Amino acid sequence: MAPTRHTHPAHPAHPADGPDRPDGAFGAPLYLQGPEGPWDEAGDRIEDTGHALVCTTWGQWLAAVLLDPALRPLLGDDWPRFRQTPAAAGRLRLAVSRFVMTYAAATALEVPVHTVELDHGADGRPAVRAPRAGVEIALAHCGELIVVGVSRTGPLGVHAEPADRDVRTLAPPARPWTPQERSVLDALPEDGRRERLLRLWTLQEARARALGPGAAQGAPAAGEWSAATHLVQDRYLVGEAHLLRP
Repeated sequence: MAPTRHTHPAHPAHPADGPDRPDGAFGAPLYLQGPEGPWDEAGDRIEDTGHALVCTTWGQWLAAVLLDPALRPLLGDDWPRFRQTPAAAGRLRLAVSRFVMTYAAATALEVPVHTVELDHGADGRPAVRAPRAGVEIALAHCGELIVVGVSRTGPLGVHAEPADRDVRTLAPPARPWTPQERSVLDALPEDGRRERLLRLWTLQEARARALGPGAAQGAPAAGEWSAATHLVQDRYLVGEAHLLRP
């Protein structure tokens, strides 16, 4: 059986308004109360769109993860890393992120959780180990927030930042701003420019993660892109980018 999935009201995870979010392309990230989900709703989104985005805070899963007798087998190759991580918060974030990714992959594959094994691709990104391959997994975390994307229709990337981050501290974007993006930014008032810049930068990071570090800079990717930003818990800005393969 696939993970037991019960639908619960989602924690406020408001999609950001504006042109970054194609109408109908994405819904707000589903907030997970714990292993109980809502996995039914995540499964419905995957059936409808081919992908879904879920989020949680590691504290929501704390008891379930630490008391689960399957913790060691579920962590698999990450068990030594879990044991050797000195900071308790780092260990818990690692464990919860692996649990959420495994549950999300099981939902997408419609298989029992215990049959899914996570792996790392050649580029270090999380992946589902064969023979359960066929889905793409993406992970981001910021503070207590953990975000996981899962796709059956092509690569996806996710990225999270504090919603109030000072844009002056941002690293250069994954690719230079296009003339159109630069003209839009320059035309905005200072307050609007900060918000827009953070959203664009977050989307660029998500797109870069979808392509992977081996992708040629500026090289066009075959397929159709969709992207969105979401304000989660009024504290975090989450960007997601999905490449629908032809």
